[in-house]
Amino acid sequence: MKTYLVTGGAGFIGANFIHYMLNKYSDIKIINLDKLTYAGNLENLKDVETNCNYTFACGDICDKELAEKLFEDNDIDYVVNFAAESHVDRSIKDPEIFVKTNVLGTVNILNVAKNSWEISGGFKEGKKFMQVSTDEVYGSLGGSGFFLETTPLDPHSPYSSSKTGADLMVKAYFDTYKMPVNTTRCSNNYGPYQFPEKLIPLLINNCLNHKDLPVYGDGMNIRDWLYVEDHCKAIDMVINGGRLGEVYNIGGHNERANIQIVKTIISYLNENVDKEITEKLISYVEDRLGHDKRYGIDPTKIKEELGWYPETTFEVGIKKTIKWNLDNKEWMDNITSGEYQNYYDNMYQNK
Repeated sequence: MKTYLVTGGAGFIGANFIHYMLNKYSDIKIINLDKLTYAGNLENLKDVETNCNYTFACGDICDKELAEKLFEDNDIDYVVNFAAESHVDRSIKDPEIFVKTNVLGTVNILNVAKNSWEISGGFKEGKKFMQVSTDEVYGSLGGSGFFLETTPLDPHSPYSSSKTGADLMVKAYFDTYKMPVNTTRCSNNYGPYQFPEKLIPLLINNCLNHKDLPVYGDGMNIRDWLYVEDHCKAIDMVINGGRLGEVYNIGGHNERANIQIVKTIISYLNENVDKEITEKLISYVEDRLGHDKRYGIDPTKIKEELGWYPETTFEVGIKKTIKWNLDNKEWMDNITSGEYQNYYDNMYQNK
């Protein structure tokens, strides 16, 4: 039975990955290490908390003693590192916490894994450290072209810079120690359990509550959207088949301007839920500092080497996401109370 240490597993992508893996495999064990900050919520994993192959450990990836204890008590085969501070606006306000979690936390888990797996002449067979990263480490694209794995790293925000630092430390552990690692860099994810500071769940929640829909600048910033389940499938394939030391880009080939996303959600909710949800709710706000204009991923490498492709078109995925949010209003209500509401008021309404 293979044992996975999933860091940040109570967050959006981490929780979806745990659901995906436990649904697919009956012969694995998952240990979920999560600090349960504002975006980590055990409600995301209610339906697996009694699964005998799942264990939750509350803690910080920066905690060396805790990490060492987890490795001492468990024969961990794979580390899948989702744990990260990930919201650009928060990183602009408080860069230090992003460096601490995203860089130092990654190095801590890397080092503990290295010490546990290292044997004379190399590493134990079948071990791997999987760094889950972002296309934002590449910077910004013009109107054409795509990010390749060979694209120079050129981050522009404290968030993307901290993820770049973490990626380079993972690379250093491979180059220096020959530690078995892979890094994946994905485009913007969307789907179930996404915390509503992110664009799509924020828009859905605000529409349902007839609140302003904040759109940065002219709304023409372009992102490549990837349905989260497709991302989870890709990570699983890289864990099992990725060449050691390699980076794999994971993109959805679903590029959309932000304003298109806004209008798509308004249109669906207006037609199917509430006629009072209209484009009058759109509120253009001052653009984000250092706001990258366009991201676009070329996933040719992972397609050719591992046979992965994005199965969910945006037209299908956005409807599934809206319907999930409509069917899980209690979940949304629970996580949008308190800190999130204060954050929303401060971040957008006061601009």
